[in-house]
Amino acid sequence: MKHVIAALAAALLLAGCGGSGEDDDDLVVFAASSLSDVAPAIDPGATVVLGGSNDLAAQIRDGADAGVFLSASERPVEELREAGLIAESTPFASNRLVIVVPAGNPSGTTTLADLNRAGMKLVLGANGVPAGDYAREALAAAGLKEALAQVVSFEDDVRGVLGKVALGEADAGIVYATDARAAGGDVRSFPLSERYQPDIRYYAALVEPPSDAAREYIGALLGRTGAEALRDAGFLPPPS
Repeated sequence: MKHVIAALAAALLLAGCGGSGEDDDDLVVFAASSLSDVAPAIDPGATVVLGGSNDLAAQIRDGADAGVFLSASERPVEELREAGLIAESTPFASNRLVIVVPAGNPSGTTTLADLNRAGMKLVLGANGVPAGDYAREALAAAGLKEALAQVVSFEDDVRGVLGKVALGEADAGIVYATDARAAGGDVRSFPLSERYQPDIRYYAALVEPPSDAAREYIGALLGRTGAEALRDAGFLPPPS
């Protein structure tokens, strides 16, 4: 996997050196909400639009002006590829899920099993939102599908889940470790057992027709600039 990513990064950088002279200010990057600290750092001149990966993909299908799509899962990218709207794509990062609770943790929640207790108020990402889909995958792996009956709100992106928990409107939620880390003291987090962790992969994709600025952006994301930004934000390399 490492040599594939390196080769693609080199190809994208070379392709970006010869072209249209498109101004960086013209580049629009659609990025999953969990990449709010990463996407702008790759190119401060680019316009970054944050949101749920599925919502961003829907906007691209509707003709939104985006040159790069950074998705928190493969499915939205593949759907756009099938529609002929995505050129090249590659995995560039991974993450882990954690349980988050309000800072005071009044429910005493620490494990996935706790999410199925009577009276628990759980918040997750909606169907199609990668963080929510990953959370449902983890609950299924733990034999806790019935905990979905405790959900009081399905949010449009991972930041919505985090916000509900931080405000005490839910007893617990499941989010990415990077988002829990960024929330600081607003929430407490508890890791999931490795056996229940889903295979989380973030994908970078060029939207058709690909521009030189978009190729340069992905080249930087796959290179040193991206590696440093991702590491600083707590992301992991994509699984090999």
